Amino acid sequence: MNAKLVGIFIDPSAKSQPKMTKKGSIFKILGEYFLTHPAAVAGWIWVSVVPAIGSLVLFSTYFWLEKISIDSFLDHLLLSLSIALVLGLALLPTTLTAMAIGFFLGWIGFPDLLIGYVLANGLGYFFGKRLNEDFLKILYLKNPQLEKELELRTQHPERLIFFVRISPVIPFAISNFLFASLNIQLRKVILFGIPGMLPRTFLAFATGKFANSFLGAKESTNQPLQVSILIVLTLLSIWGIYRSWKKTQS
Repeated sequence: MNAKLVGIFIDPSAKSQPKMTKKGSIFKILGEYFLTHPAAVAGWIWVSVVPAIGSLVLFSTYFWLEKISIDSFLDHLLLSLSIALVLGLALLPTTLTAMAIGFFLGWIGFPDLLIGYVLANGLGYFFGKRLNEDFLKILYLKNPQLEKELELRTQHPERLIFFVRISPVIPFAISNFLFASLNIQLRKVILFGIPGMLPRTFLAFATGKFANSFLGAKESTNQPLQVSILIVLTLLSIWGIYRSWKKTQS
């Protein structure tokens, strides 16, 4: 065999060459991150579980909402701040909150609901940011290739925000944590997120507004028309998120 060919297959210096290391999977990285960040774990569990618990509490004690009256600017201010706290701290789901406002207050409470949404965005984003402030730093350290990919996809996140918000299956509180963890600007989250929330918010509000009882409003969400609308919004959000992700990839 030719000496040059032998040199190709048997390289004395091959033993001294560094071995390629296998990149850790994203799930392994997330597991390591959460093991060292218990506060972040508590936060994600909170926004995932507490709204459901709050819903059960509201349905068993909703009668006190009948005592709320809006007669002055101060009443509107207190209502807006209350909605912001309830949604920003993930005490209730947004759709149930909109349904309750529609049933107990009607159109007079709709502007306060929207203002509460805007303030809740900031509050939820703030807590998500504080609890996950070094999330991206650790993620990039473990897998540097992800830095370019995520920065490319979050450089113009307008469409992504809109279609995440329009989804009936992605909770408001969880999406706030997600946007904060990815360092997406709060201004863009509010500017493009509020329009995305309007379809399902208005649907829930109208359901409460025209219902004969609060419990009846909850039951009416299972009607074929509402289920069909929710399915359409879900499919639209999946299509939009996919298109936004692929467009930034190309």
